[in-house]
Amino acid sequence: MSKQPRKQRKALYNAPAHARGKHLSASLSKDLREKVGKRSLPLRTGDKVRVLRGDFAGQEGEVLTVDYGSYKVTIEEVTLSKPDGTATFLPVDPSNLVIIDADLSDDKRLKNKGDN
Repeated sequence: MSKQPRKQRKALYNAPAHARGKHLSASLSKDLREKVGKRSLPLRTGDKVRVLRGDFAGQEGEVLTVDYGSYKVTIEEVTLSKPDGTATFLPVDPSNLVIIDADLSDDKRLKNKGDN
């Protein structure tokens, strides 16, 4: 693996679909970290998150969509109003989020590939 930024970027742009989900991970809140036993999880629709950075810092909401093409997530409370008055969702980078409440009903979500 290269350290060159251009090759790191190229690897992200050309990443296959099964690898893109791992790049869309967010860290877990402290209490959820103890409960799950992990530091971060890939984001899924339905997870409740808090925005840590930017104009919407402190906002909490549910993940509505996860865009694997642009590596962005839309959250129900993070909206901008357009000049005509309609609201549109602002895509947020997962690195600026922390998962407050995760949907843990799927056993495969918590299982590592190395675990048996």
